[in-house]
Amino acid sequence: MQENAEQTRIILELLNSVERNGSESQRSRASDFGIAVGLVNAYIKYCVKKGYVKVKHFPARRYSYLLTPKGFAEKSKLTMAHLSNSLAFFRQARTDCAAIFAEAERREWKSVVLVGATEVAEISVLCAIERGVKITAVVTPEQTGETFVGFPLFNSLEAVPFPFDGIIVTDIKRAVEACREAHSMFGKERVLIPSFLNIATDVPAETK
Repeated sequence: MQENAEQTRIILELLNSVERNGSESQRSRASDFGIAVGLVNAYIKYCVKKGYVKVKHFPARRYSYLLTPKGFAEKSKLTMAHLSNSLAFFRQARTDCAAIFAEAERREWKSVVLVGATEVAEISVLCAIERGVKITAVVTPEQTGETFVGFPLFNSLEAVPFPFDGIIVTDIKRAVEACREAHSMFGKERVLIPSFLNIATDVPAETK
């Protein structure tokens, strides 16, 4: 199994889960990790093969899992890597969002809508305060409540009933789609994108 960032995250969560409760069901772990039960089984087998986890068999086909010394060492290593990556991400996002709001101020934007209820949106709130820019609303297709960090939450740009000067893309998982939608509805001159998202200023239209 070739590890990438998402696989590393799941392995770390799995090792933490085994340490907390080795008898927890795979279905419960799958729900916690946000993946299919079959994938949890695959990761368990991977961790057993790597020597991170040991299996204990009980009657009636019940299993329990124990973290091995090698597993404890791997969990510590992955935890430090995760914290390091998180800190690096925060620093880069903070720098880029500050630059975005400086540009918003230069354009004399008084109010903006954030597209994406994410950690980047939370960082953007701090930058908006520093620049005196008002956040009118936060937009996310997966609307989960009435507000996000104190701001009205809507499931589309069209649903925002308040006037605003510009749009700042803060969506991480669907950044390209968010940019495309904002450009098509309001024009690219009213959309700003943090550079760490690595999205071109001109997002090509989706081909069918």
